[in-house]
Amino acid sequence: MLNITTPYPYKEFKRKSVNGKRLYENPYGDPVPSVTTILDKTKPKEKREALNRWKKRVGPENAQRIVTEAANVGTIMHNILEHWVKNQEYTGDSILQAKMMADTVKQNIEADIDEVWGSEVNLCYPQLYAGTTDLVGVYKGEPHIMDFKQTNKPKKREWIDDYFMQAAAYGMAHNEIFETKINRAAIFMCSRECEFQLFEVSPEEFESWTEKWARRVEEFYNLS
Repeated sequence: MLNITTPYPYKEFKRKSVNGKRLYENPYGDPVPSVTTILDKTKPKEKREALNRWKKRVGPENAQRIVTEAANVGTIMHNILEHWVKNQEYTGDSILQAKMMADTVKQNIEADIDEVWGSEVNLCYPQLYAGTTDLVGVYKGEPHIMDFKQTNKPKKREWIDDYFMQAAAYGMAHNEIFETKINRAAIFMCSRECEFQLFEVSPEEFESWTEKWARRVEEFYNLS
């Protein structure tokens, strides 16, 4: 059983789509774009080109199949883990692979999660952006933003800049609304072969990622 505490009054936001942009209606001001929308709209040219080359190499139908399968497995893995961190039994749809991946994540992080403050937490930086982080709490004795990620194959740290910027964005929003000082993050990743990867973000790295994220936010609003 995980230690669940409720030190902060997290609220649920409503989501809506406007002109292809995912917006969050929130109690802190006007509807704002999601973190993932901002990252997508400001994706560097070289990353877009790399994605297009991959789609061309494997073929559009095969690319769509791979993306859909990964999304399905990832969604179920996330749902299983969401129930787990709430100390609830998961009774929804299941895929054996997703269950094995979720079990792998649990086994690798359970001993180090000291407190669960919230799961699937909606966070907003007023007038700028909002998003949903998988887990907020105390990990290895320090407050952390935590996210679960599935991957078809293990990834190198330099490939997942967007994940680090996501975590920094959520940390900034949490600090702004709840006057916390979260400056650490952890990405818990599991591959289809159940290979677990832990990517930790130190306070120094967290500061660097918040600066990079702030530049992406500025770029997004300059495009709008």
